Amino acid sequence: MEQGLALRDIHLPDAISWWPLAIGWWLLLIIVPLSIYAAWWLFKRLTRKTALSSAKTLLLEIKASSDANDLQKLQQISNWLRRVTISITPREQSAGLTGQAWLEYLDRSVDGQPFSQGLGQCLAEAPFRKTAPEDLDLDALISLCELWLKGQKL
Repeated sequence: MEQGLALRDIHLPDAISWWPLAIGWWLLLIIVPLSIYAAWWLFKRLTRKTALSSAKTLLLEIKASSDANDLQKLQQISNWLRRVTISITPREQSAGLTGQAWLEYLDRSVDGQPFSQGLGQCLAEAPFRKTAPEDLDLDALISLCELWLKGQKL
């Protein structure tokens, strides 16, 4: 009788390893974080741009307001500056500043020291005043605020 061929047992290949990653996974690992960062950056830019355009509109409304006296306008400008600053910068940088530190912070966006040493000094105590300063020049103060607003970068 003829004997059969001696066959060897079937050998399966090794299991496919997860490492090294295929090119698609590498692309995914790069694209997802970049997309998240780009979306965050775009969101910050758009909200800052919107805040600056809204601020410009609000300043024009304060300037054109005929029913407010000088003290009310001064207080509105002071509140406006605070709100705009908190909207466009990290809250930790500007929200807690008062007095001279607040004015020096505002000076960073303009040439010279018009807030801490000049016309803008009246803004520090504006919310607490009972009467407007005698030497208050609202038009010049609004112009200074417009200059400050232009100094804010997108």
